[in-house]
Amino acid sequence: MIDPLPLKHPRLPGLGRDDFVIAPSNAVALAMIDGWRSWPGDKLVVTGPPGSGKTHLAHIWAAQSGAQIVAARDLDSDSVPALAEGPLAVEDADRIGGTAAENALFHLHNLIKAQGHPLLLTGALAVGGWPLTLPDLKSRLQGAQSAVLDLPDDTLLTALLAKQFGERQLNVPPAVLAYLVRHMDRSFDTARRVVSALDRASLAERRAINVPLARQVLEEIAE
Repeated sequence: MIDPLPLKHPRLPGLGRDDFVIAPSNAVALAMIDGWRSWPGDKLVVTGPPGSGKTHLAHIWAAQSGAQIVAARDLDSDSVPALAEGPLAVEDADRIGGTAAENALFHLHNLIKAQGHPLLLTGALAVGGWPLTLPDLKSRLQGAQSAVLDLPDDTLLTALLAKQFGERQLNVPPAVLAYLVRHMDRSFDTARRVVSALDRASLAERRAINVPLARQVLEEIAE
């Protein structure tokens, strides 16, 4: 008899204000989001490594301001007028790629400013590292106020792991969280990969998530 495939745990991501884990590495960025009505020039750029909370902050701000959220790579000239009708968050602007999308962002920036709406942009890199070829656009964005999300400390990394396990409806012992924090790479992206890998391994091997399984998964990720 063939064993049935393990069922996936439903994932329930929380992107609300109450779901955001506050720590020294992100508290300043969150305060800037909360103070969006006072942004100089009605613009803010939020940067930080993958998984550091940029998308979460964009959703918190969208809930506060009524903003639309769009990926930079999806911008085109046809979408500019509708997107400029109110507050807007443009995600992953450092991966905009392509002349058409960059031209659209330039016209969008100018139209939003002319209509007096706020603009939030996110990226893993500082604006100077974005692949922008339009000097006017680059200078305008480099002049915007910025908020930087730093790598997590032990407290934040533990809370992030617990949150991501919780979103998958997984109860993980504190000893496992402590082991992961001591031995995994200190990055938000690694935390996401580790949680996903442990979830898959637990289901596939029909094992509880414990320290031996955590050790096995970390070794596999490191290979």
